[in-house]
Amino acid sequence: QVQLVESGGGLVQAGGSLRLSCAASGRIFSINYMGWYRQAPGKQRVSVAGITSGDSTNYADSVKGRFTISRDYAKNTVYLQMTSLKPEDTAVYYCNAQIVGVTYMTANCWGQGTQVTVSS
Repeated sequence: QVQLVESGGGLVQAGGSLRLSCAASGRIFSINYMGWYRQAPGKQRVSVAGITSGDSTNYADSVKGRFTISRDYAKNTVYLQMTSLKPEDTAVYYCNAQIVGVTYMTANCWGQGTQVTVSS
């Protein structure tokens, strides 16, 4: 009933920028938290950045100062602006959201993932 659709991944040279988007759709009452995770080949999925409904943000140490997370509440969309990209940022990026449905049940939802590749 609820889905997250990501877009904006791709191939970029080191030092470049990309902006990821993730739109939530379905029978949504509210969204408590939205965030981005990433998973590099052979590694575990880790948190990159998150933003609460009160616009409180958190970032992994590895991306602080380079990545910015933001939300558009009207569009139920979260963005991840990535600058000064490094080859070690290469991964599949996943959107995550804690969504309250119209039945007031909360679900932890994941997007399908979008590939970000940074060449040196």
